[in-house]
Amino acid sequence: MKITKSTVVLLVFVLMLSIFVANVADLINVDSHLQDESLQESNEETYRSRPKYYDIGKSYDHLMWFLQISDIHISIFQDSSRISELKKFCNVTVNAIKPVIVLASGDLTDAKAKDKMGSKQILAEWQYYKYVIDETNIKERTLWLDVRGNHDNFNVVSLNSKNNYYSNYSVQGKKHPRSYIYNVVVGSETYSFIAIDACLKPGPKRPFNFVGVLDQREISKIQQLVNQSRDISADYIIWFGHYPTSCILSQSDIGIRNILGRHKESMVYLCGHYHTLGGMVPNMYTLQQAGFLELELADWKDNRMYRLAAVDHGQFSFIDVKHNDWPVALITNPKHALYMMPRRENLKSIIASTHIRVLAFSTAPLKTVEIQLGNGVWQVCDHVKGPLYVLPWNTTMYRNGIHHITVRVVDEEDREKIVSQPFSLDGSRLSFRILPRLVLMFDVSHIFQFLFCTVLALLVAPLCLLRFLHILCENKYIHRPRLPIRFFHWWLRKLWILSTIDRLFFPLVLYSLYLAVGPWTVGEVIEDHIGVIFAWGTFVGNAYLPGAFTYAYGFFQLFSFHLPLMLILAHQVDRRLQDVENSVRQPLSKLRLVWRHLPFALLIAMQTAMAYFFWLAYGTLATVLCPLRTWSILLALILCYRVNTMPLSCLRSVALLWSPRVIHTTDLIVTQTSNTNNAI
Repeated sequence: MKITKSTVVLLVFVLMLSIFVANVADLINVDSHLQDESLQESNEETYRSRPKYYDIGKSYDHLMWFLQISDIHISIFQDSSRISELKKFCNVTVNAIKPVIVLASGDLTDAKAKDKMGSKQILAEWQYYKYVIDETNIKERTLWLDVRGNHDNFNVVSLNSKNNYYSNYSVQGKKHPRSYIYNVVVGSETYSFIAIDACLKPGPKRPFNFVGVLDQREISKIQQLVNQSRDISADYIIWFGHYPTSCILSQSDIGIRNILGRHKESMVYLCGHYHTLGGMVPNMYTLQQAGFLELELADWKDNRMYRLAAVDHGQFSFIDVKHNDWPVALITNPKHALYMMPRRENLKSIIASTHIRVLAFSTAPLKTVEIQLGNGVWQVCDHVKGPLYVLPWNTTMYRNGIHHITVRVVDEEDREKIVSQPFSLDGSRLSFRILPRLVLMFDVSHIFQFLFCTVLALLVAPLCLLRFLHILCENKYIHRPRLPIRFFHWWLRKLWILSTIDRLFFPLVLYSLYLAVGPWTVGEVIEDHIGVIFAWGTFVGNAYLPGAFTYAYGFFQLFSFHLPLMLILAHQVDRRLQDVENSVRQPLSKLRLVWRHLPFALLIAMQTAMAYFFWLAYGTLATVLCPLRTWSILLALILCYRVNTMPLSCLRSVALLWSPRVIHTTDLIVTQTSNTNNAI
């Protein structure tokens, strides 16, 4: 059977795509039916590492709950209700729920200028944050654990810098400038809350402050914190920080997920930062392969969300709640099937449990708390103490498969809340949605690098390949390829013509390659501190910050400017050759002239706007010495001028190949008609 070249190319492409998809699937894999290790036969070492078994009944013991709030973004320019609502959260919500701890996981302040482009620490915003903490007397009613986010680190050259207001105006900053631990004893259990500060050191202005980094010193500090937890034999470790693990680079062989996952006491990592990706991923949760949950919390800034979480008899449960949405209900036994952690929780505790357990809260006294199993009847729960309500049940009826439990809470103001969740007693699991798994389990730095390199290859490889093919065609080694699809053949011709013109080919290719290796700008990366930004990293003083978000920034530049510029130039040079073919002598009308150059004008206008925004962020020096933004405008103008003024002799070589009716003389291109030869 004859196999064509197209078939071979297609097979190779399918093979490479299959390998890529298989690697991605392996990276984000969460077993859809992971049996609890505690149900399996194992050796003595595995037995010792099994999660602790609890008799789950109606006891108020072995229960602890807390709150998380993230991405507050207190601003003196935008939305003053962030402050007033935060004050209400501290006064009303904390009073109603009475958590042991409140976690404030970063971006406490906005730190952006009124134009939203400039960035620096603003003293008034930190004063507002401290005012809310002091005015509400929150520290007397609960333990408030805050940690820095990237916005709290904008334009901060060091921890000792005068504009590192976190150290003076936060609750924990004076005592704990970076990562720290708090051990809390509730009943017979000890809980370690470990804060991870992955902020860059030093902290540049936005936007190159999106990805966090843990250097060797900070990793060693975190390992010391874990050792402290083990020294006191903590039963559970709750990790929290601003950056998701996918957004934390490590300057050590040990990554953040390895640190979190190697300890059986680690239950969950709580974070923020992504703001649910603008609402596209409202429930950004996953079970990491190391066995712990990672839960990103929607922001307070725009969504006014907070999280209620509990550890009840060794089972971790949570629910994300909209501020002022009362009552609040959290089912802790049986826990949600999607969030089961077989390596951290003992499923036998649920199987042998005698009572369903619910935590219910409201600003008004509760009237009723009822439970429905499947499509059964509603049953009224018994109040034990505080927020705990229980209902006896027989687990033998629910030993196989996935089932559903629903709780209905009504307070004395007749406000009603209904919460339903799936559960299983045989280890059956549900699957996390694909997008949250991709966002939280991938390494965003690798994604940014991949996008940048892909667009760079699209800019360089096709032109170089077509130039090489042109040389082969000129020397009669091969025939000019013909694509069966007209659209692709159309663009093949345009890019082929562009690749043969030296005065366009070399500037386009070399400038694209320069952006991959050369400096993008030189300027005040931090106020009063000159830095140099490359795609692969940033130098500020004696510090080096590895490239991460720089690749995303470079991808946007290449995709939105350099790629369209290449296509516009290819179209224009093809148009010039077509004008010669068609013997166009008359100048274009003003309307047609404007229409022909409109795409280029729009591209220059967009890039000028980007340069202006860059100026707002980094100032005049960085804008003037900026090949990435400013100089690329000059490059585009020069290349456009060259296209429209270059002599027709530049098209001789490609005209013989793509325009059979066009022949060459020493300085002129002659168009041959079917009957006579007319010199142009």
